[in-house]
Order: sequence, then C-alpha cells, then structure tokens
Amino acid sequence: MTFKQKVLKIVKAIPKGKVMTYKQVAQKSGNALAFRAVGNILNKNKNSEIPCHRVIRSGGRIGGYSKGKKKKRELLRKEKAI
Repeated sequence: MTFKQKVLKIVKAIPKGKVMTYKQVAQKSGNALAFRAVGNILNKNKNSEIPCHRVIRSGGRIGGYSKGKKKKRELLRKEKAI
C-alpha cells in the first residue's frame, strides 16, 4: 500500500465529531515527518467519501481545505468536532 493510500484510508476512518492532526495522520501512515505530504495529499483529494475536513493543524488551528477554511469550520461545527 502506498503512503497516499494509507493516508486516505486513515482519514476515511476518522469518525464524525472527531479530528486528527496532519502529524497524527502522518505517524499512523508510517512516516511521522511527512505531515506536509499529508496536507498535499488531502488538498488534491476529490473523493467526497474521504472527510478531509476532519484533519486539522497541531495546536488546534483549522488549517487549509479545498473548499475554504470557512466551509471547513462550518462542517466541523456541524459535527460538533470544534
């Protein structure tokens, strides 16, 4: 399984109402230092079954989202994750 496949599988498994950091996803994917790569993978993802909005920056900041930070914040609030 490629690093990208691992990342997408891990993010797909994040339950509604929960979040993980880019660093946590990178660690679970087997490369703790690849948190920027995780962000790039998620930024390019077009599969709506992968809840990319549930991945945030370390320290609790929202981070980027392909549909904009405002939309990401709305989704996380709706799910009661923030």
